[in-house]
Amino acid sequence: MKREIVQGKIQGNARGYAFLILGEEKEDYFIPHSDLKGAMHGDTVLVETTDGVGVRTTARVLKILERGITQIVGTYFTCKSGGFVSPDDSKYFNDIFIPFGKGLRAKAGDKVACKILSYPKNKKPEGIVCKIFGRQFNKNAEIESILYSYKLPQKFPKTVIDEVCDFSDNLTKKEIENRKDLRDITTFTIDGEDARDFDDAVSIEKKKDKYVLGVHIADVTHYVKPFGEIDKEAFNRATSVYFPEKVIPMLPERLCNDLCSLKEGVDRLTLSCIMTIDKNGKVVNSEITPSIIRSSKRFTYTTVQRILDNDKKALKENSKFVKDIFLMEELSDILFNRRLDRGSIDLDVKESAIAVSNDKIIVKKAEKDKAHALIEEFMISANCAVAEYVFYLNLPFIYRIHGKPTEERLEKFYLFMQGLGVNVKRNKQEVFPKDFQLILKNAENTPYVSIINRVMLRTMQKAKYSPNDIGHFGLGKSHYCHFTSPIRRYPDLVVHRILKDLIKNGSDKLEEKYGDYVLNASNKSSEMEKQAEDAERAVDEFYKIMYISEYVGEEFEGVISGVTSFGIFVELENGIEGIVKLENLAGSKYKFDEQNYVLSNSRNSYKLGQSAKIVVLGVNIAERRAEFVLIEDNKGFTKR
Repeated sequence: MKREIVQGKIQGNARGYAFLILGEEKEDYFIPHSDLKGAMHGDTVLVETTDGVGVRTTARVLKILERGITQIVGTYFTCKSGGFVSPDDSKYFNDIFIPFGKGLRAKAGDKVACKILSYPKNKKPEGIVCKIFGRQFNKNAEIESILYSYKLPQKFPKTVIDEVCDFSDNLTKKEIENRKDLRDITTFTIDGEDARDFDDAVSIEKKKDKYVLGVHIADVTHYVKPFGEIDKEAFNRATSVYFPEKVIPMLPERLCNDLCSLKEGVDRLTLSCIMTIDKNGKVVNSEITPSIIRSSKRFTYTTVQRILDNDKKALKENSKFVKDIFLMEELSDILFNRRLDRGSIDLDVKESAIAVSNDKIIVKKAEKDKAHALIEEFMISANCAVAEYVFYLNLPFIYRIHGKPTEERLEKFYLFMQGLGVNVKRNKQEVFPKDFQLILKNAENTPYVSIINRVMLRTMQKAKYSPNDIGHFGLGKSHYCHFTSPIRRYPDLVVHRILKDLIKNGSDKLEEKYGDYVLNASNKSSEMEKQAEDAERAVDEFYKIMYISEYVGEEFEGVISGVTSFGIFVELENGIEGIVKLENLAGSKYKFDEQNYVLSNSRNSYKLGQSAKIVVLGVNIAERRAEFVLIEDNKGFTKR
């Protein structure tokens, strides 16, 4: 084969080998441990492709161009010559040696952060402990160490707080001028029970056979001026990050929970998207305007769902709003069906809802009810209307894009479906959202439906922000943006800023003013969104493991969610997943059918989607992993 010299970033593996990450459009290269030449997870390297075995391209490191990780979070242990830190991230497979006097008085079993000082050849990296979080497995210490490892800021700089302190609690006549006054119409917010920042409100009326839907979003840009201290900090954070017991907000609390929060009965500045929608769900007209509202009611999803379920008490207590809520349900059904008709992919990926009550962790399946769906449809409609409006004006903007799956990922997905024994009609020329939608529909009544949803999600590219509008594959829309959450997402704030500038000053000079800005903001926001998602996932996994550790020896029902050569994975109803190791399966001489995802021997066979009853064997908190064993479930599993 022809050798190539390629630059990329190393992604390590707990077993010592690594991959060269080349981006979504290309297949990663495999690098054996012997060919890493001291390169570690996160490093930027130059590699040469090699004659590897199998279909995957292999490579060897020629040169380390830049060290990607200089600080590591992990657990401190002592040794004869000092100590070492075992990294939490299994991708970073090297322990860090800590010489005597460099341990900051850490004790064995402490959760610490260390700074890497040197990379001796053929030896472990050397470093110094720079922070001690507390004892390993202590909840607060573990959470703080995760936040630290993802570089999530805990406090706002004094310059930001000083700028916030200058804002008045009261709106002046001048601030209200040139805004559409909507204070006399019925608007309300619908959020979760524990929500504190209310950045969107809705209103509805029906005129003859058309609906007039108002989506009213907090006007954060009224306070956050371009390149001010708050704006610079918001740009760097780019997103709020949500954990079971805390939030790291994008904006200071006085803005997100007070001045910009659409509180019940309080005058608030907003940017409204008012859409006229016909009986088929088509937006026939839309108006985007600065406005002022006074929210009539702070609803929770729970209360709205009770109303939709005709709960007598809820209907009586909220009689003033019942007509509007049922009208919203009527419209949301129309919008949802129209979205499906154009090919929108409605994935049903099992998610966990994690809560903490009196220090007790609760993990259950996340609810997907009509109240949530109602708000989701209205926000999607507003996002689409705004994106379409700006696109045809050919102005600089931040779009939310979602590209088509790559050919390599599609090939793997169709092979996966074939392995499940699911027949799929494949369009050889091009893939369309409706193709995926049809697969989900055909899988509805199969035991594989949950697995197919999850693998389909991994097959599709990740949505991101971009000034170049290529459409949104998952929604089946040519134009889409994020307009509805400027309190917690920086791209939404940018979208508001451009819209208000356009409405006030026209389109002249907008290219000059925002051209480079939208590119930088898109890149930064996409980067920080991924970091936030990774941090949220890491914290959630810790909570899940802490939860299931209380149930060792107890039985649960689940579904086989993964089949490998070293065992099977079982997912419980609440989304917690655990492994049944090969050595804990009854019998021996198991063979792994990689193409059909089956692990079997002469007596037993385990396949994706099969029901399974398990007993929790134990947990490995350090590796965030639960271990299960199978019990009899009347479906062919061997009783232990």
